[in-house]
Amino acid sequence: MSSAEPTVAEPVSSSAVEALAFRAPYVIERLVKDRIADSVSEAEQLFSEVKKYLVLTDVSRDAVLGMYSARVDEAWHAFILYTAEYANFCMRFFGRHIGHVPKNAPRDDTNDQEHCAELTFDAFETRYQAFFKEPLPYVWYDVRNVTAARRVFNDLPSSATVVQHNPVAELLDETGDVILSANDLAHDALAFIARTGAFYVRELPGALTEDEKVALVKALMSVGVLRIAP
Repeated sequence: MSSAEPTVAEPVSSSAVEALAFRAPYVIERLVKDRIADSVSEAEQLFSEVKKYLVLTDVSRDAVLGMYSARVDEAWHAFILYTAEYANFCMRFFGRHIGHVPKNAPRDDTNDQEHCAELTFDAFETRYQAFFKEPLPYVWYDVRNVTAARRVFNDLPSSATVVQHNPVAELLDETGDVILSANDLAHDALAFIARTGAFYVRELPGALTEDEKVALVKALMSVGVLRIAP
């Protein structure tokens, strides 16, 4: 068994086991070509997590599973782009189409899960680990995937500001409340973040090292200001 193939708990249906073993080299190739994955092995892991997510979605009729990882979500998108292959995969293994529905899409009253609550990330992690009998892999934790080469999106309001009180630089929201305090060496980086909608971590200006830039971005992701790009 390759490292990309998961170990699942018993009992599981034979169709679920077969779904998890399904191979799609065209998806792997696309993930690498589009730089969603940095290597073939990483692409295989992302695709493996897509399959596990779909299996878990199929068996979780009592709850709605959100998509909790930007990178796994992008791998799912890559699979869906092969429309016929994705449709055949769903019908073959689940007997139904599992669609990708944007969070702001109109609600479908005909959906059996329409009135089910969406699982929190912690609840999803618990359910995943109970079903597959393995820890949730790092690719699900966006903050753990931040590197200097990663691109991030900024959800700060345009009125966010940065002030400096030596030896501290503070990022403030539109009401003047402190979002994050950091060493004043981060002032230029915070000012850049406050005015930039999307950027690569390595682009942060100032005197920060690459490790410090990564740490700053992770801190801002933890408070919901930044989110990793697929």
